[in-house]
Amino acid sequence: MKGLWRAACRCAVSDGVPRRSLIVALVVGTVLNVINQGDAMLAGGPIDWTKLLLTFAVPYCVSTYGAVSYHLKTLHSPSAGGPRGELC
Repeated sequence: MKGLWRAACRCAVSDGVPRRSLIVALVVGTVLNVINQGDAMLAGGPIDWTKLLLTFAVPYCVSTYGAVSYHLKTLHSPSAGGPRGELC
């Protein structure tokens, strides 16, 4: 189990995963913030900073999780077509 966590953490910070996750978070987070808090932003009302931060953090985490899951699946599955034995 410890080896799996180590491999997952290594995958999360390698192979361009952080950059792609950041791009996804910026695009999706911006759209969601406009949908959720657009009226407050346009009217000059108060902005809920916790919601704003979470709206960017959640897409980042989901994108990173998806990338790590894919890497780990290809690592352990010979039918997935990925290289075996390499840790991201």
